[in-house]
Amino acid sequence: MKRFIPFIFLFFIISCTSPRSKEKVEPENSAISQDVYTPKLLGYKLVWEDDFNGATLDSTKWEIRQIGPRRIGYNDARSIKVANGNLNIMYDIVGDSILVGAVGSQGRFETTYGYFECKARMPKSVGPWAAFWLQSPLISAGEDPAKYGVEVDIFEYFKEYGADITTHAYHWAYGPNQRGVGPLKSQLKGLDDGFHLFALEWTPEKYVFYIDGLKFHEVKEAISHIDEYMILSYEPVDKLEGIKKACAPDTFMVDYVKVYKK
Repeated sequence: MKRFIPFIFLFFIISCTSPRSKEKVEPENSAISQDVYTPKLLGYKLVWEDDFNGATLDSTKWEIRQIGPRRIGYNDARSIKVANGNLNIMYDIVGDSILVGAVGSQGRFETTYGYFECKARMPKSVGPWAAFWLQSPLISAGEDPAKYGVEVDIFEYFKEYGADITTHAYHWAYGPNQRGVGPLKSQLKGLDDGFHLFALEWTPEKYVFYIDGLKFHEVKEAISHIDEYMILSYEPVDKLEGIKKACAPDTFMVDYVKVYKK
């Protein structure tokens, strides 16, 4: 048993260590422009924010979403903690349960167009993924994205793609004729280290995806023209095999969320 314990500890360290290649030379980033944008430079002003400075989730701004089964996991209120100026969304295994969590601004803050930004630190696990996204309350009611809205994944961090890669996507017409675009991949050196800014500029003509002020993707189809709400989530996988490289507990940590309008 004494020989076995160090092996378990070594396995845990390896599981939670970022997978990097020493041989492959990667570019610093895959941005389509090296100009650094800010909401102010783009003509936006702050209209809504949460700095998570309290000791509990601000119920005037967020609700804990969909407590109950989600894929192989369970959305649980215990996975949502506000401390030290951060929102912490946890992935953990308690007994036989895989616990994850999500918060959303549905019914509290919904808007059309703007610049949506969060400052966040990525989790270490491969398998479960962190996400910041917009959702339409009418997305299942019809197939016209302009009229019924679009799920816009501002970022999703699937670490199996690589430690320095995140993705973006958008989907509409939930149901048998659902459509979508993505994943649109973005590469930024050091993405798994420290906090980074993830943002979406949504206008009547386009969606633009930013990381740390760099523009990575600009698309001009399936534009929603209705109010939508924000979601922060730590998502579970579909099969148990998908968590074999995950380390529990693990945390998706959010410093703040801000929304700007013109």
